[in-house]
Amino acid sequence: MGKMDGKVALITGGARGQGRSHAIRLAEEGADIVVTDICEQIEGVHYPLATKEELDETVALVEKLGRRCLGYQADARSGDQMREVTDAAVAELGRLDTVAINHGIGLPHGTDADSLSIWDTVIDTNLSAVWRTAVAAIPHLRNSGGGSIIVTGSAASLVGLYNNAAYTTAKHGLIGLVKCLAADLSQDGIRANAVLPTNVNTKLFVNDYNLSRFCPNKENPTIDDMRFTAQSLNLLPIPWVEPEVISHAVLYLASDDAKYVTGIALPVDAGMTIQPPGIGPFLGARLGELEYQLKEAREARG
Repeated sequence: MGKMDGKVALITGGARGQGRSHAIRLAEEGADIVVTDICEQIEGVHYPLATKEELDETVALVEKLGRRCLGYQADARSGDQMREVTDAAVAELGRLDTVAINHGIGLPHGTDADSLSIWDTVIDTNLSAVWRTAVAAIPHLRNSGGGSIIVTGSAASLVGLYNNAAYTTAKHGLIGLVKCLAADLSQDGIRANAVLPTNVNTKLFVNDYNLSRFCPNKENPTIDDMRFTAQSLNLLPIPWVEPEVISHAVLYLASDDAKYVTGIALPVDAGMTIQPPGIGPFLGARLGELEYQLKEAREARG
């Protein structure tokens, strides 16, 4: 018996990364899956977004588990597109029980005039499109007698990030949206919750653009050069988590294990959002080590 036997789950941003991981994990527990992704580049995003080939690969991976999987190229920023694909999927699979609204982009920016268009792009993608997806799915959840809406927030849902006002604002907004959905849909037996990851080893975080940002003085930086800065953001001694770690939380919120859980924001953040003020233990130890090395170098020079 799987925790999702007889259930159907729709996952946005499902072509790769966290979305693909969620699709596989829910399928392993018996769910049939619907995955959507934009599968084209969004203007201003500095790293390659998912492709149709990656979306097809997600479908194939789920089907290898013996579950049905439908893949749709759709832009979650379009309420019409999301209604069309959700209606089509439910017509084929017969029901909808879980919606994991997982899509999002990272687009750092400053406070100059160029940030205005970036703000609109990020807010539309990371916040407004979540609302549009939920609106498309809610009638089908009602028809199934209830269900679960799971929104991918971020540690940035609870704390501010440098040079990421739009991303942080959108992710903060998701907490308010989840609370309102939980209240508005409670009488329909529909739960709404958010999961808040720390850095995750996906293309949204680990990409050439972020390598250059995290390692500004390093020529041709590698992922290993990024580890120190990334780990300094977390209390636990890790730079990031794998997508499967977040998928376990999504499964919990989707399943009957969480049947009385609604309106919460569940951090899976390695302690990022509860960092005490000042220098954390990892960074402090590293700074102490560097200070000692510098002292030794000075003494060696006389």
